[in-house]
Amino acid sequence: MRILITNDDGIYSPGIAALARVAKKFGEVKVVAPDIEQSSMGHAVTHSRPLSYKKSPIEFKDIEAYRVNGTPADCVAMGTHLWSDVDVVLSGINMGPNLGNSMWHSGTLAAAKQAVLFGIKGIALSTPVGNTEPDFEGLAFYVEQTLKLLLPPVELALYNVNFPPHPTDIVWTRQSVRLYDGTIIPGTDPLGRKHYWFTVKPLEPADEGTDRWAVENNLVSITPLRLDLTDETTLKEKLVNS
Repeated sequence: MRILITNDDGIYSPGIAALARVAKKFGEVKVVAPDIEQSSMGHAVTHSRPLSYKKSPIEFKDIEAYRVNGTPADCVAMGTHLWSDVDVVLSGINMGPNLGNSMWHSGTLAAAKQAVLFGIKGIALSTPVGNTEPDFEGLAFYVEQTLKLLLPPVELALYNVNFPPHPTDIVWTRQSVRLYDGTIIPGTDPLGRKHYWFTVKPLEPADEGTDRWAVENNLVSITPLRLDLTDETTLKEKLVNS
């Protein structure tokens, strides 16, 4: 199995190294990731300038690794161009959760979606970050068990995976779609210039069986996704009434 690994935190993230170590147990691995952090870039692609890549200075334990001056989606495009017959794209392990509404702007998930657009299975993997770096060694067992579930067979599919800091089990979930409060927090930089931070907070608790609920209860959340955003119920109603 040929496994391409990328992320949106950048080539220097400890999360991508942790994922590469586990993925080596399942096949041949290559790493192609952004040269700088590209968090919350969504599914942006670079079309106004050329892309380039360089061999990574980071040691990945006998794994070829390259850094790209582009977005996570760019990295999937570049990686599949440089390495033919990729079977699956793994994106992560992201430093921060990608749950519920955050799927819409997640660069981590966008890389997995780009893989599916190319006809390749895509799996996004994330974990929350607190005051300290995630315990990737502690998560390794559940990362391996998750890959055992999702890698075979090599069919076209898209999955979003979130690991709590201390998992106790793995569950299948649906996306938690809840309203949130978008807040702009003003501040000033050291030179006195104004700047603003955009942040959000959920307005409603997570429903049981959703990705947010799972992680809040120390469960690894696996959410199967699709690229078709069609509202089937509304479409059916419109067709009947037209």
